[in-house]
Amino acid sequence: MGHRILTVSERPDLAPIVARWRVEAFFDYPGGWTVETMTAAILAPPDGPEETFVLFDQDRPVGTAGLVREDLETRPDLTPWLAAVFVEPACRGRGYASALVRQVEAFARAASVPVLWLYTRAAEPLYARLGWQRVGLERDGNHDVVLMRRDLTGI
Repeated sequence: MGHRILTVSERPDLAPIVARWRVEAFFDYPGGWTVETMTAAILAPPDGPEETFVLFDQDRPVGTAGLVREDLETRPDLTPWLAAVFVEPACRGRGYASALVRQVEAFARAASVPVLWLYTRAAEPLYARLGWQRVGLERDGNHDVVLMRRDLTGI
């Protein structure tokens, strides 16, 4: 694979692209985030170990994932989270989502994070293949989502 992964900390000019992906993929509903408010959130100073990663195919950004402090509103007791894993549809099937997940896991381990959390509506098989464990079902708005965890201490 001819890819590389950079951080938005290194390249803040990538924040609007990531914000557009996140809004279109995860928050495209009335009253949701806008590209402008998401860009500001991505560029805000981190609250603990937080980072946004961007995967490049050759010289073109095609995917993203992040480590965030809070993600699922119904579970403020859990932190931190693997969040907003997205790969452009034309670039899927190349292992890019897995590479992004592994990058977030490595960043979290380097920050001494023992456990990561995520929730998903449709990608449970991907995360299970990568060693994530299903914890149960939660609600996100009007949707059931699968809550998953990854123990990073034994990796």
